Amino acid sequence: MRLLFWVAVLFGGAVGLALFTQFNHSNVVLFYPPYRVELSLNLALALLLLIFFVVWTVMSTVRHLAEMPRRAAAYRERSRMSKAQAALRESIENLFAGRFARAERAAREAQSWDDQSQTAALIGARAAHRMQETGRRDAWMAQVTDPEREQARLVSMAELLVDARDADGALETIAQLQSQGARQIHVQRIALRAHQHLKNWSEVLRLARSLEKRNALHPVLALRLKQMAVEAMLDERRHDAEALSEFWRSLSADERRATRIAEPAARYFAALGRQNEARRIIEDALKVNWDSRLVLRYADCAVPGHALPQIQQAEKWLAAHPADADLYYALGVLCLGEKLWGKAQSSFERALKYADPDQQRRLRVRTHLALARLFEETERLEDAQRHYRESAMLAA
Repeated sequence: MRLLFWVAVLFGGAVGLALFTQFNHSNVVLFYPPYRVELSLNLALALLLLIFFVVWTVMSTVRHLAEMPRRAAAYRERSRMSKAQAALRESIENLFAGRFARAERAAREAQSWDDQSQTAALIGARAAHRMQETGRRDAWMAQVTDPEREQARLVSMAELLVDARDADGALETIAQLQSQGARQIHVQRIALRAHQHLKNWSEVLRLARSLEKRNALHPVLALRLKQMAVEAMLDERRHDAEALSEFWRSLSADERRATRIAEPAARYFAALGRQNEARRIIEDALKVNWDSRLVLRYADCAVPGHALPQIQQAEKWLAAHPADADLYYALGVLCLGEKLWGKAQSSFERALKYADPDQQRRLRVRTHLALARLFEETERLEDAQRHYRESAMLAA
């Protein structure tokens, strides 16, 4: 529609100009003594237009010639920038593709444009690190001096250091980040790995809990890390009953009920003479997670001469687990401690009956040994010898 409008205007102008020149009989007289020039008005207007066109053309040519050096410089700059950007893209692609030598070369080419020179240095540092060239890695990082890229440099350096198992260096770098107010989830993940390398289990536990709350760790991984940390911290306190109790109270209910935490905790409390506390730990954990390790550990939580409540509890569990060989073995050990010979013998025999010959070979060995000791106590030496032989054959 716009094209039609301008075509109509052009044709209208042409018609108007034709009519004007056809019916215009005016003259233009120029006096420049002693000269006198007389022209028709139409010719005078045509000459004026021609002069204007010539002057405009000359001025445009001069302007373009004057701007040519600047335009050439701008073209070279655009060309250099385009090549540098292409080199940066190539560097990133090669880094992710595992072609680290090419990535480093492309990063060096990408530095030809100053605006992305330090970004390219970060890529080059990662590529050098992957090739285990720590000297070149540090040289690349030293080129990143822009305050706006300081955080990127520190995060990258911390990640590379912890990857190289320089946990102390990584934590020093993270301390610099935190002094600047950085609290990114990624930084906490790096710190978690560093503390794990250094076996700083209290920090591992704290960071694992924090990241789990923020959904920044897979639940299975978070649980595994927390269990690993708690196991180590329990082991550190296994000779100090008060320290062990204080740490145990600091754990959440879910953490206390995890098998890998409850089992060693009960073992340490029992070894320190706190069998009642150990018993409560096992009973609480078994309410939510029936596990053979906890069941077997339950037998070690008895106070000599006061195991009847535990025997009653084990019998209640048998109602829900009537074919559990581990539970029968634990019940047999409890009865053996209370010198309930008949009940102990029947429990051990049922443990042998229900124990899987392939999967529970160790339990069968322990049960035969327990029966051998029982028969020694009751002076049935032939039966004791028979069970010793059975245990030896299974162990072999």
